[in-house]
Amino acid sequence: MKTVLASRTITIPKGGKSFVCAEPAKGPWWPMSAEKPTSLVEVEIKARQVVVTGPRGELKRDFSHVNMDLRKVGKDKVQVDLWFATRKELACVRTICSHLDNMFVGVTSGFMYKMRFVYSHFPINVTLTGRNVEIRNFLGEKRVRKVELLSGVEYVRSSAVKDQIEISGNDIALVSLTAAKIQQATNIRHKDLRKFLDGIYVSEKGPMKGEDE
Repeated sequence: MKTVLASRTITIPKGGKSFVCAEPAKGPWWPMSAEKPTSLVEVEIKARQVVVTGPRGELKRDFSHVNMDLRKVGKDKVQVDLWFATRKELACVRTICSHLDNMFVGVTSGFMYKMRFVYSHFPINVTLTGRNVEIRNFLGEKRVRKVELLSGVEYVRSSAVKDQIEISGNDIALVSLTAAKIQQATNIRHKDLRKFLDGIYVSEKGPMKGEDE
């Protein structure tokens, strides 16, 4: 059984409010007219290719592999329509909206993954050399594990918390993939995983918080 039309709408974030004069200003005492919200995020859609621009930068994503209608409705909404879809194809509607929402958050706040070092005897030493994260002394091994930071991803060693690093960026896919590569670089093989718990694990993740939060 197919659904005739599956539709979902997502709202584009808005910024503060700006005041506009109803007539040309005649002096500093001239009254201002009604408030108009300024757009915080700009969205361009062409042939299912989406470009989102915000205060933190620009993100691009191609959704041409999904057979759907993707268009901008008005100035502050994006609508996704899927015609005559099966049950599995209906899941794409919510997925596309989630991707768009992550792009909006990425260009306004950004994403951050916090990772903690776990070790029982041999301290894990993590340094940044160029664009490579180098992991040393894992389980006392001499081998240096290297993980390259993906494009647009930043690495920071936490100063307030011991044995913690912060991976941040605008694209949630690249940030999470970098964190996953760091965690997988410390996977333990040929040992009892119930006993050997050493590694670098994600302790916290989500949108970056502002200084006032």
